[in-house]
This record gives sequence, structure tokens and C-alpha cells, in this order.
Amino acid sequence: MPDSPDLAFVLLLVLRMVVAAVFVVTASIVTERSGPVIGALIATLPLSTGPVYVFLALDHDSTFIAESALAALPVNAVTIAFCLIYAVMAQRHAMIPSFVVAMTAWLVLATATRGVTWSLTGGLAANAVAAVVCLPLAQRYRKALMPPIRRRWYDVPLRASLVALLVAVVVAVSGRVGPLVTGVLAIFPIVFSSLMLILHPRIGGRATAAVVANALWGLVGFGLGVAALYLGALHLGSVIGLILGLAVSVCWNLGLWAVSRRGATG
Repeated sequence: MPDSPDLAFVLLLVLRMVVAAVFVVTASIVTERSGPVIGALIATLPLSTGPVYVFLALDHDSTFIAESALAALPVNAVTIAFCLIYAVMAQRHAMIPSFVVAMTAWLVLATATRGVTWSLTGGLAANAVAAVVCLPLAQRYRKALMPPIRRRWYDVPLRASLVALLVAVVVAVSGRVGPLVTGVLAIFPIVFSSLMLILHPRIGGRATAAVVANALWGLVGFGLGVAALYLGALHLGSVIGLILGLAVSVCWNLGLWAVSRRGATG
């Protein structure tokens, strides 16, 4: 029978998995009902990364959180490329080849970021380059007819399982692999992956690609939020860093929402 510290760790890990899964599943359901623009803005909020970092902050000091966020910053640029690759592939291909090609590219590029010693300036520059290259290319895929979505019994279990697994892996291994690998794992595109795997077979590649393509502008703000988390955790502590990161991401997406509303009514 496990001793009490081991049992406490397991119970706390399960609790963290459940909390994160419920949060992400709820947000993704709202995403499906809101159309590609609003859905994309919701998807680029720190739905999975936020809970992961909250739980990491309970186990590690602010230096660990700051170093992890710095490692995650260039990976956000990789996620921007990941979304574009999927959007292009999904125009003509089924879900499996579209997702596999995009995910393979993400894994290769994310692994490559570990070979570079990143500074804040370098991480922001990587995001700027990704945005300048990918945003214009994704523009043509942002509009598509969004058919009604019929839910299936495995939707919620699949999304909950993906998010819970991410939380379990990151929290369990963070103390062993260090902040750099933890940063890469924490920013794994679990929300986009679940949306691709669930929506593509149901509403088609082009409609799913529209959600993903609209998310690229939101990912720019997400990258700024990660930078704010790094600066806040480094200079003011983990709690302030988490608050700043969330505030920047939310404010950016609210600004994008206001712009989209103005364009719709203009």
C-alpha cells in the first residue's frame, strides 16, 4: 500500500487533471457554438497552458516558471506554423493526413528550438517572423461555411482525456526534465489538436481550417502573454506573472473581437 506522501501526490494529480479537463471541455463546447472567428479567439486563450502553469507554480519557484515560459515562447511560433500547415492540408485532405503532417512539423520544429539558447528578444523575434510569414498565407482560409455540429458520445471523453493526459505528463515529469523541456510540453497544442480531431470528420476540412486559420492572430497575443508571464515571474513572482500573462492574452483577444465586430457592422 502506498505511503501517504505518494497517495497525496496521486490524489492531487488526479484533481489537477479533472479541473483542467473540465475547464477546456467547457471552453471548447462554447467554441463550437460560436463560429470560426469567436471560436478561434476562445481557442487561443490559455485554456490548457493556463491550468498547467498554475499547477506548476504550486510545485516550483518563480525562476523555474520564468525559465519554462522563456522556453515556451519560441514554441508558440512553431504552433503558428502548425496551424497554417493544417489549414493548407485540410483544404484537400482528410483529417488523418492533415493532422499527421501538421503535428510532425510541430514536433520537428519544437525539438529544434531546444538547440538554441533563447533570450526574450529572440523568442519575440521568432514569433514576429512566424506571424509575418504565416498570417498573410492563412488569410485565404479564414472564411468557410460552418455547418451545424452533431455531437457524439465520445466528444467530451476524448477532449477531457487529451487535456488530462497533458496535465499529468507535464506535472509528473517537470521535476525531472527541468524548465526547458517543461516549457515545450506545457505549450503543446492540445486544444487545437482536439478541435482538429473532432471537428474535421464532422464539419469538413475547410470549415475546421477556418477556425484554425482565424486563430493565428490570437496566437500572436498568446505569445505576448507568454512573454508577460516570463517577465512577471522573473521580476515579481509566479502569481503576478500568471496574472499578467492571462491579462495580456485576454485583452489582446478582446481587442481582436472588437475589431471583428466593427468589421461585421461596418
